Amino acid sequence: MSGPLSGIRVVELAGLGPAPYACMLLADLGADVLRVDRPLAGFGVPAYDVTGRGRRSVAVDLKNSAAAEVVLRLVDGADVLVEGLRPGVAERLGVGPDACAARNPRLVYARMTGWGQDGPLAPRVGHDINYAGITGALAAIGEPGRKPVPPLNLVADFGGGSMFLVTGILAALLERATSGQGQVVDAAMVDGVTSLMAMTYGFRAAGGWQDERGSNLLDGGAPFYDTYPCADGRYVAIGALEPQFWALVVQTLGLQDLPEQYDRAGWPVLRARLAEAFASRTRDAWAAVFDHLDACVSPVLELGEAPAHPHLAARGTVVDVDGVQQPAPAPRFSRTPGEIGRPAGAAGQHTREGLQDWGFGADELADLEGDGVVVQA
Repeated sequence: MSGPLSGIRVVELAGLGPAPYACMLLADLGADVLRVDRPLAGFGVPAYDVTGRGRRSVAVDLKNSAAAEVVLRLVDGADVLVEGLRPGVAERLGVGPDACAARNPRLVYARMTGWGQDGPLAPRVGHDINYAGITGALAAIGEPGRKPVPPLNLVADFGGGSMFLVTGILAALLERATSGQGQVVDAAMVDGVTSLMAMTYGFRAAGGWQDERGSNLLDGGAPFYDTYPCADGRYVAIGALEPQFWALVVQTLGLQDLPEQYDRAGWPVLRARLAEAFASRTRDAWAAVFDHLDACVSPVLELGEAPAHPHLAARGTVVDVDGVQQPAPAPRFSRTPGEIGRPAGAAGQHTREGLQDWGFGADELADLEGDGVVVQA
């Protein structure tokens, strides 16, 4: 693998959602990530598991009394361990932070949970919608007078979770270069989502944010920062916050005698006039009109349309790997570009290959397989 993390070795205790996505990012950037999967009956991670790309899978029965030693042997040669288990589970399995640090004091032990390692909700189950729910983020998304709208699972799982986990890992690796010591990274989605709300907290402190959905500058409350249906039922998005961009929108749409842009009393009028104008043509017709204008107006594309947009296509933002469309590695580097590694494989598909590359001998592997500690799919 190329990439700025080439030479970094990561052990991933397989989970769902944010931890695998974080490990995908590490692998895209060149890290050698070895995924420790459960030996499930039937095996098989489908090729369309995009977040599973770029790494090998070894199947280890962590409930076997000898399994902890297998993981600790991997830790001996690792820079990072990533786990997304519920608090206390890794400790019960014998592969918690203390056990791993005793084997490798330089290890960065990265933990991904929704609620965090402590606090009254730490032992409870949850999903993105729950983590976004208690942080105030979910309540802020949606139209006035209607229910909050789940923003896919982008806000807590991947924004507040994966991105902060990766940030913590990279920061700990940088600090280790000075101290020579590893440490535990506790990445909680509730912490990450709250951090993402920093600007909103600032708006609220200054009196510029109301807790009513759809009444604020960036939540669809402002008519010049919203989406509008077009003649074909598709949508355009307008984000003309600055006066110069708004003036160009007004000129292009041919609107006259409008209230002042930031006069909230006039917002209903602005919204009605914008809605009437955008409804007069199709989405793509408006896209063509605004294509070369700095007016912050763009088409709202479906996921199936987005890869073909000229800008994304020119940058190669979406790539095809074995017939599966998926995002290209990001961000981009001038000297050490990332790359997409192998597609996700079956759990345990690379058990022998991966463990041998990480220091296990053939006879030792045969014994571990014979005892059911590890499984080759």
